[in-house]
Amino acid sequence: MGQQGDSIGSRVNSFLQLDPSVFTGANLEEDPQDFIDEMHKTLQVMHATEAEGVELATYRMKGVAYSWFEMWEDSREKGSPPARWSEFADAFMDHFFPAETRAALTTEFENLKQGSKSVWEYHMEFARLSKYVVLMLPTMEARVRQFVQGLSPLVINEAATTTLNSDMNYGKIAAFPQATESLKLKNKME
Repeated sequence: MGQQGDSIGSRVNSFLQLDPSVFTGANLEEDPQDFIDEMHKTLQVMHATEAEGVELATYRMKGVAYSWFEMWEDSREKGSPPARWSEFADAFMDHFFPAETRAALTTEFENLKQGSKSVWEYHMEFARLSKYVVLMLPTMEARVRQFVQGLSPLVINEAATTTLNSDMNYGKIAAFPQATESLKLKNKME
């Protein structure tokens, strides 16, 4: 029993040394998706089981978030097996990231255009919002196509032509219109 306790303690210490973010559920600046994504990466690095993942994640939940977890645990059927990570993550997101919020971010993403923003600013906004619409962008091609569709007239033609390149990925397409934009703006000033 002592060895098992030491093993559990060392797993918790290893987890805490990786310093995943804390989630309180009370701060509007906290992004529940970021918490789940970061926690998932940390648990993968540790090769944690699905059940260990839930237990370890609760070490980084404080205040309102931990209170929610305790209520969620109590609401589970008596005698059920330990919660699995996927079950926990779904319940967590349903509670802290309601469908209405997800729908609003999806609409914001669908309507995202470069407009008067620089390509870099557009790229940053595209990247921020795209994590909420993963199912809309199932392939690299879909991600590239969506990005190009939102570009301004200043760079869209060149970017659209570039996407015909078979090895085009999001990183390359995000960089290409930035260079095109810089060159065109520089030529306008001369």
